[in-house]
Order: sequence, then C-alpha cells, then structure tokens
Amino acid sequence: MKVKVKRYDPETGREGYDTFDIAPEAGMTVLDALFVIQNSHDDSLAFRYACRGAICGSCAMLINKVPRLACRTQVARLLDGSDSVELKPYPAIEGGLEGGEEWNPAEEILIEPLPHHKVLKDLVVDMEKFFCFYRAVEPVLKPAGELPEREFRMEAGAVRELEEYTNCILCGACVGACPVNSRAGEYLGPAALAKLYRFHIDTREAADDSRLLPANSATGWWGCEFHTNCMRVCPKKVRPNVGIGSARRRLTEIGKEPPEFKKSK
Repeated sequence: MKVKVKRYDPETGREGYDTFDIAPEAGMTVLDALFVIQNSHDDSLAFRYACRGAICGSCAMLINKVPRLACRTQVARLLDGSDSVELKPYPAIEGGLEGGEEWNPAEEILIEPLPHHKVLKDLVVDMEKFFCFYRAVEPVLKPAGELPEREFRMEAGAVRELEEYTNCILCGACVGACPVNSRAGEYLGPAALAKLYRFHIDTREAADDSRLLPANSATGWWGCEFHTNCMRVCPKKVRPNVGIGSARRRLTEIGKEPPEFKKSK
C-alpha cells in the first residue's frame, strides 16, 4: 500500500509530497499508517493526535481530499472506495496536486493538512484562528434567573435537540470543508456558529434571542451558503447548516435581518 503525504518543513522551506510503501494490516486506520511511517520510515513526519478514540478531534486532516479524523478512517475502505464522500467543490479539492504530482486513489492514500489553516509543519496546522472565532461567540452557559438548589430540569425533547450540537468535538473538519471559509477569512465558520446555536436553544438560558444577535452579520449567520459540506464531513453527525438556517429564520421573524439581506418586497 502506498501513502502519499504532503510535507512542509518551516526550517528549510521545503514543500512537496513524499510517498511511502507500507504493509496494510486488518483494521489499520490512517493514524496507524502515519505511526508506521514515523516509526519505520521517517521520524521527522509531524502530525497531531491525542486520544486515538475519535472524541478529541486532534487528528483532523485532509484524507483523499475529504476532511476526516485520521484515527477513525480505515485505510481498507479508502482503497476499495467504500468510504467516499461527495463534497461541493472548493479550491482545496479541485484540480491536481501541487507541483504536478500525480495521485491514483485506487492505489494510494493521499494525506494533506486540514485546509483553510496555516501549516506549521507537515500535517500540523495552526488552530488559533479557529479557536479565536470559537471564543468570540462566548461558548459558556449563561443561566437565566437564580440557579436551582440541585440541578436544572429539562424536557427530553429539548435535551435531544441540544445533544446534536453538544456532540461537536471542535476538530475543525467542517471549517476545512467549507467553501465560504476558503475565500472569506472573517467568516465565523460552521463550528463556531453551531456552538452559538447550541446555547440559543438551551432552555436553561433566557428565552429570548440575545444569543443570535452577536453573529447577525455577513461574517456570521448570513455568510453561510448552505453547501452542506460541513454536515457531510462531521464525524459526530452535527448539522451546522440546520442550526444556521433556523437562526436566520428566527432573525427574519423578529425583524433583525440585516438590511443587505432583506428580500425585496
């Protein structure tokens, strides 16, 4: 099995692709393959990982031109085509590889850094801007009224609605797959907006629309174009596009839709 890895060395400025031949094993993940390369072929290969249990989001990267978690992506399914994901086009997945390199998806696994982030080294990207946008939406619970003596009580339906958005592990795959993020540098992105919507629907907070207002702009709710790539790549099945659409409808209902987005009468 061949694994083609995008490389970048900040000390030398060298960029390009290295191809490694490794022996596949039953149940091998892309993260396992990267460890084989690092341990047996090139110990300078840099990549990020933590728990290896698909719950921390550390190992998100572009695998066969799809943002995925390396720790849960099976190499066998990539090679036989059973793990294919169709995405709306954007620069990171269009055209050929840089430098005129060739890639045969039937024989090679292609691994590149997560798009729309500055590359620090090889597959390690700078997530500071991602978390800057995340912090900007104030992702903390703001309970309304006095705190209960023991715990908040929530209806089962409200909990189920909330759980879809609390499942986000902040891996950044959705941002890496977003065509808007590829060209609009100040767009908050699907992860931050999904997290903001999560607090808007939390029944423990005030039953008003105050949470929606900070992102009521072209770089917030109204920047989304509903390509739905975010939903297709999310390893936890979060649907940011659904929350964004709901937020926009509510803002329209209460007359808070920005003037530039108001529909002509």
